[in-house]
Amino acid sequence: MILPCKPMGPIPQGFAATGGQLAIGGLSVRDLIAQAGGAPLFVYDAGLIGQKIAAFRANLPGVALHYAVKANPFAPLLAFMATKVDGFDIASAGELARLQAAGVAGARIGFAGPGKRDADLAMAIAAGVTLHIESAREADRALDAGGRAGIAPRLAIRVNPDFELGGAGMRMGGGARPFGIDAEAVPALARRLVAAGADWQGFHVYGGSQSLDAGAIVAAQAATLDLVARLAEAAGVGVPICNLGGGFGIPYFAGQPPLDLAAVGSGLGEALARRAPVLKETRFVIELGRWLVGEAGVYLAEIVDRKTSRGETFLVIDGGLHHQLAASGNFGSVIRRNYPCAVATRFDAAADDVAHVVGCLCTPLDRLGDSLALPHAEPGDVIALFGAGAYGASASPSAFLGHGPARELLVGLG
Repeated sequence: MILPCKPMGPIPQGFAATGGQLAIGGLSVRDLIAQAGGAPLFVYDAGLIGQKIAAFRANLPGVALHYAVKANPFAPLLAFMATKVDGFDIASAGELARLQAAGVAGARIGFAGPGKRDADLAMAIAAGVTLHIESAREADRALDAGGRAGIAPRLAIRVNPDFELGGAGMRMGGGARPFGIDAEAVPALARRLVAAGADWQGFHVYGGSQSLDAGAIVAAQAATLDLVARLAEAAGVGVPICNLGGGFGIPYFAGQPPLDLAAVGSGLGEALARRAPVLKETRFVIELGRWLVGEAGVYLAEIVDRKTSRGETFLVIDGGLHHQLAASGNFGSVIRRNYPCAVATRFDAAADDVAHVVGCLCTPLDRLGDSLALPHAEPGDVIALFGAGAYGASASPSAFLGHGPARELLVGLG
């Protein structure tokens, strides 16, 4: 008897079978695992990322594109992105060091995030990075650090707006937040930074992330333009750059539609056309991470055991939540749902089995798929988890239980 299955998310476009196996960047999973030296393995397809960048350029002309390094800081990926995007957004000195190793100039980088240490501020100022100020105290520390170095620090204010991004998976604006400065306190601080001789860069407003609602994104962007114009007029300062944040989501789960990028571009274009005079010379930026790289990544792990327990089948893989925490439902999910999953070595086979996919960790939390409809699989077959290009390797507890990190590979560069 085959047990009832549970739905899983959609496999992203751009993946096909080669000789019955999943191919990524034109290479079969067996070849990729051999090339990397084994599994578990994250594979990122640069070709698919390039398609996302092209779609952004086509639908949001004139808007600068920044890559949010937090989504995936893999060094070869950063080197690739350095040739494709207009700038980068970071949240730590460690991410700054990675970009410096990739040859990215500080002028192309914005640094946001609460709790920046004095050493972080000094490193960023010396490199010419724009600091997105998150509190009045941080502003004073940045000015002091610039004074000690004899450098006018490049400063922008991260604004905590009085609205949220609708449909966001994680809300980072509106209400009481550790992020940014409450909008009502911004004008006075902006005047003070300019008067103190800072190299004034403008405003950064980030309302939330992982939204698939184009209408909500358009509304948030329009509200951001209105807010920033009011703040600039109240402060009596110009706005060289306005970082509109990002928040573009990707469909991980069954029933989720892809984001309508054309609708976002059309809505933002209309809002920009009617923007206030104080913003006429402003350069606008959108920072994206997950939307650019999430669907281009696949996590591959080999099945080491197939077992039956009280009538239910478990496929035990040599990876788990220590590599792909989000797929286990332990990274911000309230209810665990299935990420898109496949038997990569039987990619074109019909589903004729129902099984749970579980990891190798000694915890019941290490479950990556519940009651999935899959082709019959045995030890030695390879499981593929999709949507693994963002918040995978770097956002998972790879040291847990001593199993170590997964390998990573960037393909599709040719």
